[in-house]
Amino acid sequence: MISPIFLLASSSPRRLALLADMGVTPDKIIAADIDETPQPREKPRDLAARLALQKLRAVAQNETGAFILAADTVVGVGRRVLPKAETPAQVRDCLRLMSGRRHHVYTGVALQTPQGKILRRVCDSAVIFRQLSVQDIEAYVQCGEGIGKAGGYAIQGRAGALIRFISGSYSNIVGLPLFEVAQMLRGAGWKL
Repeated sequence: MISPIFLLASSSPRRLALLADMGVTPDKIIAADIDETPQPREKPRDLAARLALQKLRAVAQNETGAFILAADTVVGVGRRVLPKAETPAQVRDCLRLMSGRRHHVYTGVALQTPQGKILRRVCDSAVIFRQLSVQDIEAYVQCGEGIGKAGGYAIQGRAGALIRFISGSYSNIVGLPLFEVAQMLRGAGWKL
């Protein structure tokens, strides 16, 4: 009997590296092309769950008989969804908003089994930056690391030195909650 293939519905190098950390190498990587715009009044947690499922469905329509994993990470301050920063100004705005206060990082995960069953989870990690000075913010903006990142920062980089507290999964903040993914895969019959 041929083992089912494992497909990652994401082009994120961080998610690929995190999967490798737990000994999983996707047979195929297919980036899902979906509209990631939040719906009116959509909460950050709900957005993460919806986008993960939409990514899964976008890729699964052309793939059968495979394990397919999709994820999406959203940063929220209260009910507000922070963007995946595309400009230095957006990185600056995100850091100003998060300075000295708690925010949440939600990663929605959706897994489809070879039989077509869909498993879903949302992981929530709380993060607090220390009170950031104008110089702290500008130095981080200038390093360029926050571009393309949810909330305008990467905890696995220089931003890690600015964070005074996290509660929850560190790998979730990077982009994929490994404990939850491992539990989902085991429950679906994947041998880790």
